[in-house]
Amino acid sequence: MHHRLPARQSGSVPRRSPRAGRNGGADGAPVVNRHTAFAALAAVLTALVFLMPPVAQPVSYHDFADRRGCFGMPNCLDTASNVLFLLAGAYGLHGLRRLSARAGQRAFIDSRESRAYAVFFFGIVLIGFASAWYHLAPDNQRLAWDRAAMALAFMAWFATQLAERVSVRAGLALLPILVVAGLCGVLYWAWSETQGTGDLRPWLLVQLAPMVLVPLLLRLHPARYSHQRDVFAVLGLYGLALLFDLGDRAVFAVTGGVVGGHTLKHVVAALAAYWVARHLRRRKPA
Repeated sequence: MHHRLPARQSGSVPRRSPRAGRNGGADGAPVVNRHTAFAALAAVLTALVFLMPPVAQPVSYHDFADRRGCFGMPNCLDTASNVLFLLAGAYGLHGLRRLSARAGQRAFIDSRESRAYAVFFFGIVLIGFASAWYHLAPDNQRLAWDRAAMALAFMAWFATQLAERVSVRAGLALLPILVVAGLCGVLYWAWSETQGTGDLRPWLLVQLAPMVLVPLLLRLHPARYSHQRDVFAVLGLYGLALLFDLGDRAVFAVTGGVVGGHTLKHVVAALAAYWVARHLRRRKPA
């Protein structure tokens, strides 16, 4: 609600910037309503996932289409393609160091925002190691480590968006909570597999929450930085990576056995991580 201010003696009425409102955002929508809408969607999403019956992991999950070896390394392309995660994560971490050292750098309005990004890129590096180790001899125990690294990266990236859209304080406060929640989801799945009743629902929520909630954040809260289309590019690339993963055998057949969908999943997902680092180097305060 906007309140008219008394006119000055000159007869002019000073204008308030839309960003200056205590209870409203740049488009005039009350911040409380925005937070309520976001929290409501997060609650509904969580409820819908857990109202589903338990989702068991297919017995054939570890049977990837491309099982060719090379240079004594089993599952060559699925294993070797994980070097792209190492490169993307290292590129991101190196970029953060350069951005923090460069005088007058404005990639971060508040330097504390870089903390969640550091956790994200560290998680990407861990994915490179954990996923490669998993693909050398795929089984549930190794997959748990792979998914734990993925959960770390997913939740850290989610926290970066909260810090930039809601507040830095909120994003950093939620970072450890989100990370723990993501890791607990992986641990629950791993435990459920040992009980013979595998349940993927928490892991599905870990992947689904950022993809559904981040676009809502972008819609409800004004941008603080330029090049916000990069965020949608990251989401789109990861969505494409999931499609390649689901079509592992179909891609392998279409390419005449040249490459499987899971290998392309690694390529596109690593590209998404690189895109995050690219965005930080390009952007400026909006």
